[in-house]
Amino acid sequence: MSSNEPSPSLLLLLVVLLLSWTLCRGDPEPVQDFCVAAPHGSGELAFPGLPCKPSSSVVSDDFFFAAHARGASTDNAMGSGVTPGNVEAFPGLNTLGVSINRVDLAPGGVNPLHSHPRAAELVHVVVGEMLVGFVSTEGRFYSKVVREGESFVIPRGLMHFQYNVGRETAVGIAAYSSPNPGLLIIDFAVFKSTLAADVVEKITFLQQAEVKRLKGVFGGSG
Repeated sequence: MSSNEPSPSLLLLLVVLLLSWTLCRGDPEPVQDFCVAAPHGSGELAFPGLPCKPSSSVVSDDFFFAAHARGASTDNAMGSGVTPGNVEAFPGLNTLGVSINRVDLAPGGVNPLHSHPRAAELVHVVVGEMLVGFVSTEGRFYSKVVREGESFVIPRGLMHFQYNVGRETAVGIAAYSSPNPGLLIIDFAVFKSTLAADVVEKITFLQQAEVKRLKGVFGGSG
């Protein structure tokens, strides 16, 4: 063997490291038919996900979800209402890698800039039309006016929004690649939190009077 060639043991180590890295990239494959989330954190331990109900107590209704048959109120400053269908609301989704929300937007209403750190999102418009857009890590803005029967996909973790650009209430269904996508709303994180107004002024370049006004709108303090 040439001195420039790697030894078999080194090659074996590299293969093992590569396989380990590949396997760790995604969730493990399921080892059971289902794992309906147990209420209040009781039940059998599952990974990934919440603890499971004992299979002997699982019923058909655990796999049924009717909350999206009606929309959430849009009578608020945003003109928007979201009906969540994540694992907390729909326990049958536990460990299955999917979830679904309903988004209702009044005319001019907006689901403000936010991100889901654990999931990609597919927005499908059922009624009306929405401007849907996201910003990449390179600062590029991608958007489309999505109309009834059309869809738009948002990559995992990127900041995005939905805005009703029509004259009637718009309804969308948002499907996610995780039973618990996570949610970070920029406006809430900045103006609904206890983050001090002088700090917000520095990090947003807004005048402190405007910061305090927005904190009042969102119910924040500091």
